[in-house]
Amino acid sequence: MSHTTTDESVRGASGTTVPVLAFAGIVVAVMQTLLVPVIKDLPQLLATSPSNATWVLTSTLLSGAVATPIMGRLGDLYGKRRMLVTSLAVMVVGALVSAFTDALLPMIVGRTLQGFAMGAIPLGIGLMRDMLPRERLGSAMALMSSSIGVGGGLALPAAALVAQHADWHALFYGSAGLGVLAIALTLLVVPESPLRAKGTFDLPGALGLSAGLVLFLLPITKGSDWGWSSPTTLGLFAAAAVVLGLWGLMELRVAAPLVDLRTTARREVLLTNLASIMVGVSFYVVSLVLPQLLQLPTATGYGLGQSMVVAGLCVAPLGLTMMFTAPVYARLSARYGPRTTLIIGLLVIAVGYGGGLGLMSAAWQTIVTSVLLGAGIGLAYSSLPALIVGAVPASETGAANGLNTLMRSIGTSVSSAVIGMVLADTAHDVGGVAVPTMHGFRVSFLIATGAVAVGLVLAFFLPSRRPATRPRLRASSEEDANLARAEEALAGFRGRVLAADGSPVARAKVTLIDRHGRQAGATLSAPDGSYALAVPAEGPYVLAARAAGHGPLAHAASHPGERRPVDVDLALPGETVPA
Repeated sequence: MSHTTTDESVRGASGTTVPVLAFAGIVVAVMQTLLVPVIKDLPQLLATSPSNATWVLTSTLLSGAVATPIMGRLGDLYGKRRMLVTSLAVMVVGALVSAFTDALLPMIVGRTLQGFAMGAIPLGIGLMRDMLPRERLGSAMALMSSSIGVGGGLALPAAALVAQHADWHALFYGSAGLGVLAIALTLLVVPESPLRAKGTFDLPGALGLSAGLVLFLLPITKGSDWGWSSPTTLGLFAAAAVVLGLWGLMELRVAAPLVDLRTTARREVLLTNLASIMVGVSFYVVSLVLPQLLQLPTATGYGLGQSMVVAGLCVAPLGLTMMFTAPVYARLSARYGPRTTLIIGLLVIAVGYGGGLGLMSAAWQTIVTSVLLGAGIGLAYSSLPALIVGAVPASETGAANGLNTLMRSIGTSVSSAVIGMVLADTAHDVGGVAVPTMHGFRVSFLIATGAVAVGLVLAFFLPSRRPATRPRLRASSEEDANLARAEEALAGFRGRVLAADGSPVARAKVTLIDRHGRQAGATLSAPDGSYALAVPAEGPYVLAARAAGHGPLAHAASHPGERRPVDVDLALPGETVPA
């Protein structure tokens, strides 16, 4: 049976759309990982103290956390491709600012702007949901979701090579160039989604969430410098609790909130987001531990004495394996569902960290650990957006996936702070230099294993949904629509497709999309513009209409589950909107 999308031109372009969106995700990951090889040299390069130099990394983290849910909501309202290009453009500007400076403050400004690119991941997932047929959506979202790991894995050795043999500013020129290429490919290949959420942008909600996140993440990332029991750290945590609490109360009273907390509180969404934090923790531990272990001198008795480039190459399989798990995920998920795939991924991560405790004495052993962890993290990361997409209405995809990506970011932030504290507390002082110990590395792996165990418990409590064995009826003509209406239990939507001047539009394609983003029916309007579509169940739907000479329309509608049809007229825009 053939599957169609809400947009004929999108269906034709989708072969190149997915790789381009995944490339945009990889570019974002490269930006994030860019400075990892030169972290220890930043104080010298910027002529500042080590505590000030950490702001170069902290600023990117904070702006990314703030931008991710906001850009997702803006994408739902005003166009996901438009916001994707905007995110990448802000990143390019930030990279160029950083490329032309050796001073701390301009560098922090540049890195803050680069953090805005983090919104590209949920926007890319939202575009895929809007455009792709159901049979391609799983593997496409898996590839987009794992692009963060892929980009990070590839960027580590490349950035190390540049840092060793060229001016470190070349890292930013390269990042800017990749960003420009991603923007150009997106504009050329990726059509804009016709789906729009109703309502306006919740500016007070955006400001409240931004303030709350900054107050929460700041003490997490700087707590080891300030002291975890210092008045500053504890005061900021208390302020974050107050601000986020007030923000939540405000969001519940707003007609069009930035984050629909009622949707977020649903068991499936809440547990998926909590599991995302645990996956984020487990992902970042290996990125912090293995490069340090590989580069420590052999004179320590446990260091592997590898160069910066070799260390990057040994950790690179982490990202590459994540990329190759995307098609595996699609097959597993199609057969068993994303919940089962998440559980399998978490079990593989647990095996990777458990085995890694005894595989720390040779470079090849770190590669084995990287491959195992990459496979598990790839499966887990790929499952998360599918679970979210299956639990929220189509009009909230961007914002919901933005929040999910934020949860992963919080996981990596917590991981960075906790593992940094563990390694610092267990380090040996050698001539005034803190040298990490094997005990510290093993404790870090045990913490990651604990996070995975918590993630597994959360995953087991997710609702179990096996993929449907019976294909949903799809109607591609009036006769098929009549057959569908006769076979479905509930009457659905009916009405007329009209032009801007009120005249009927014949042979307009009307597609019904359910709350999981799946096509639940399709038909062509009659000569008098009339159409009728059955629904499989009560709940929210999107009616997408398209006709030659008119712009596409996406109209949100809800069916109460009664046996009489709901009347919905669809008024198409008068001018053609280029795809």
